[in-house]
Amino acid sequence: MKQGKLLIADDNKSVLQALTMFLQFEFEVIQTVTNPNNLLHEISACNCDVVLLDMNFTAGQNTGNEGLFWLKEIKKKFPGVEVIMFTAYGDVALAVNALKEGAADFVLKPWDNDKLIATLKSAYRLSKSNLEIKELKTKEFYIKKELNRNEQLVVGKSEAMQNIMNMVRKIAKTDANVLITGENGTGKELIAKEIHRLSTRGNELFVMVDLSALTETLFESELFGHKKGAFTNAYEDRAGKFVLANQGSLFLDEIGNLPMHLQSKLLTVLQTRVITPVGSNKEIPVDIRLISATNKNIHQMVAENQFRQDLLYRINTIQIHLPALRERKEDIEDIATHFLQLYGKKYNKPNLKINIKAMDKLRANPWLGNIRELQHTIEKAVILSDSDELRSEDFLFGFELESISSQPETLEEMEKKMIISALARHGQNLTLVANKLGITRPTLYTKIKKYGI
Repeated sequence: MKQGKLLIADDNKSVLQALTMFLQFEFEVIQTVTNPNNLLHEISACNCDVVLLDMNFTAGQNTGNEGLFWLKEIKKKFPGVEVIMFTAYGDVALAVNALKEGAADFVLKPWDNDKLIATLKSAYRLSKSNLEIKELKTKEFYIKKELNRNEQLVVGKSEAMQNIMNMVRKIAKTDANVLITGENGTGKELIAKEIHRLSTRGNELFVMVDLSALTETLFESELFGHKKGAFTNAYEDRAGKFVLANQGSLFLDEIGNLPMHLQSKLLTVLQTRVITPVGSNKEIPVDIRLISATNKNIHQMVAENQFRQDLLYRINTIQIHLPALRERKEDIEDIATHFLQLYGKKYNKPNLKINIKAMDKLRANPWLGNIRELQHTIEKAVILSDSDELRSEDFLFGFELESISSQPETLEEMEKKMIISALARHGQNLTLVANKLGITRPTLYTKIKKYGI
């Protein structure tokens, strides 16, 4: 099967004619050049994959310098094009030097047809491989850029958040290990992503591992990877999170949930910066920026022998504590407005506003679920809104839900109370609420509209 585009550069027209006759069955396109001054133009015009380049063009010249010169020019302007040098017996040493300058191989004159075809085909495959690698690297760049794109920026003008962001900007340019503490929903992951974004590793991957969701049996496989056949269901090799995060940042969320015997394995890797996949004896060096987070009192856990002190020292070069949302209520309006714009765009309601009384109500709520609870509350209000203004009654909180009669008198009242109670229990997650109530999400949405919940 004919594949590839070949350019042959030689000052001997008889050679060009002979080569063209038998190579026409091997390549889709064959171009010839006798004058090397036209070489670069012809390569560009035919978009060549391979060039078969003579080493001497001027009569009486046998130094091979002309071939070396044009080889360098080709590799400079067309680095993806593979060049095979065409040389006489006396030029073998020179051809070897050409390999150092980027030539893929060389062919001796007079040539052996089978060897020539094999060499040219090999160069063509190499050219295609180089192109694929280039395309993969381009895709990798844009994939990393997309994965690292922040959908939600860190929002907050309070003094506490300004101090935190000042610290983030200072430590981001270093490779210092960072421990982020705070209640659930305070934005620990966002701070970790901001540290990565502002760091020198910002163009590499930010890889997150939720240690609270990781079973002990899969801990090593998930973090360090495994080889095919290492255990049941290990049908193929798998790279662990440390390898994926190489040159980038690794975010270990809920590190306080890690059992003691697994803490020692993590500590060893953090000390040596070397991992060994499950089922392999090969050590793989890794270069990662470590960011950890927990909602637990990690220092108290150390005092109670529930967390290794040496591991704490390793992960805690810098500690950032995120205050609860109720401790920085001056940020509530900015955060609510941010989520309003986000979900207004998502649900095609770009003109939504929160009126003054509704905003006062948001500020007064204790937000035990922190930013995450506020986010769900705004999303629900956007989904259910019938006008461009969100009012106080569009937001129902726990104390208001309890005020609803505990003794419903009709089936509709009972159904309404069940829906309100389920929404309160499951953080406004409509899909989960629908599953718990045994109805579809569209049915739940219809009933919410019906009862004005």
